[in-house]
Amino acid sequence: MEPLQPFSSRLVPMPAENVDTDQIIPARFLKTTDKAGLGDNLFADWRYDSTGEPKPDFVLNQPENVGAQILLAGDNFGCGSSREHAPWALTAFGFKAVISTSFADIFRNNSLKNGLLPITVDAATHRELFEMIAADAQAVVAVDLASQTVRLPDGRTIVFPIDGFAKECLVEGVDELGYLLKHETAIAAYEARVPAPVRTLG
Repeated sequence: MEPLQPFSSRLVPMPAENVDTDQIIPARFLKTTDKAGLGDNLFADWRYDSTGEPKPDFVLNQPENVGAQILLAGDNFGCGSSREHAPWALTAFGFKAVISTSFADIFRNNSLKNGLLPITVDAATHRELFEMIAADAQAVVAVDLASQTVRLPDGRTIVFPIDGFAKECLVEGVDELGYLLKHETAIAAYEARVPAPVRTLG
């Protein structure tokens, strides 16, 4: 997992509410344990027609959204099943962050563990962001995880919450196992210093 450095990007607007993980990545694509290629199947049932051709009116297929790294989603994004393939598909497509008013708990936790930043904003800010894109599809915002801020084109900043441990892992580009391995020397020293408890039978 790469460290999540500050970045700037346009936003892809997807205002649909209660988008579940089966819409993000349909169940037929869950057999793989490899993230490679999952981006091609992101929102597959919305993105392609019955012949497999891209639908020109779907937001991810529109030229102005190519290369954008932030998805501006509707309320309760990522509800449904607990599949990790949902954040896998989003990051494989190129998204680094999703902005919404709320996320399903399991999806949010899976995202934080897989390098995708879920940014929660209030309803007024959420509405303002959609209005901003409607007025200027090329508007760019800047995301800085270290300061937990999103800077708007007019210079204003939005502060967003995030769990401290998850933030540290994302900034350093490590998962939970990677975090533990970073402290392997200290763990080994502790184990050498503190004797294991003696177990007795009976």
